Amino acid sequence: MSTFPERILLATDGSADAVRATEAASDLAKRRGAEFHVVHVWHDVPGFAHDFVKRELKKQGQEILDEQVEKIRAAGGEVTKAHLRGGRTSNEVIKLTKELDVGLLIVGSRGLGTVQRILMGSQSEEIVHHSQVPVLVLRTGEGVWPPKRVVVGEDFSDDARRAGELAASIGRLYGSGGLLVYSHPDLPQVPPGETRSAVGDMVDMRDRDRTMLEERAGELEGVLGSHPEVRLSGDYPANVLLEAAQEEWPSLVAVGSRGLAGIMRTRLGSVSTKVVLASRGPVLVCPHVD
Repeated sequence: MSTFPERILLATDGSADAVRATEAASDLAKRRGAEFHVVHVWHDVPGFAHDFVKRELKKQGQEILDEQVEKIRAAGGEVTKAHLRGGRTSNEVIKLTKELDVGLLIVGSRGLGTVQRILMGSQSEEIVHHSQVPVLVLRTGEGVWPPKRVVVGEDFSDDARRAGELAASIGRLYGSGGLLVYSHPDLPQVPPGETRSAVGDMVDMRDRDRTMLEERAGELEGVLGSHPEVRLSGDYPANVLLEAAQEEWPSLVAVGSRGLAGIMRTRLGSVSTKVVLASRGPVLVCPHVD
C-alpha cells in the first residue's frame, strides 16, 4: 500500500542551498516513477524598469533552470517538464502547484539559526506556510538524506494522518524505521481533595491516548512496511519531535499544519512552524485541508 503522489514539483534557485532538495526530489521521482517537474522563479522588477533589465533577468533565470535540469539528467534523473516563472517566488511556486495538481512540493533551505530566520524570513518558509499541498523541506549539508527513520507528530487529526501516511510512503522507499509521537503537555491540574479521582482520570486518559496511538501505528505499518514505535510525552510537541529526530540521524520529521493565518501563527506559534524553523534535518509539512 502506498500514498505517494504521482506528481512532484521541485522549486530551485540554483544555489548550494538547493542541492540536497534537488537530489532528494530526483531520487524520489525515480524510485516511484512519478512525474518530476522543476520550477525556477526569476525576480521580476517593477514595470518602470528598463525592458533590457527584465530581459537580462529572465535570461539569467532560464540559464539557471537549464543548468539544474542538465545536472539532474546527468545524474540519471528524468525531468518531465521545466518551468520558468517571473515574480515573487512563493506566489509563483504555489500557483504552479495548483496548475499542475502537484502532490508533493520540495524546496531547499539554508538552515539559518532560528532567530536569524525569524528576522530575515525565507522564501522556502513562506512557501511552507501558504502551500495547499504537502511540502518537503531539505536542509543544506551532507548526510541529511535519505532518512533512516521517519518521526511523525501525531495529534489524531486528519492533517497528522496525511503527514504520517506520506512520510511512511517515503520511508518505505529507503527501508526507514518509524516513530509515532504524541505529546500532551497541558494535562489538567489535580484539584485539592480529589487527588485519587484526578490521578485515575489522567491514567485513563493516558491509556486511551496509547490505545489510539497504537491503532495509528497499526495503520501506518502497511504503508511503512514495518511497525513504527510509539511514544507518549508530557513535554511540548515541537521539543519532543526535534529531540527524537536527533536520536537517529538523519530523521525525517512529519507534521500536520493547522493552517493558521500569518499574524496568528506569529503570535501563537505552531508545532509545524517551530519544527521547520529549528530542525537540522528534513521536514515534511502537510497543510490543513478544509
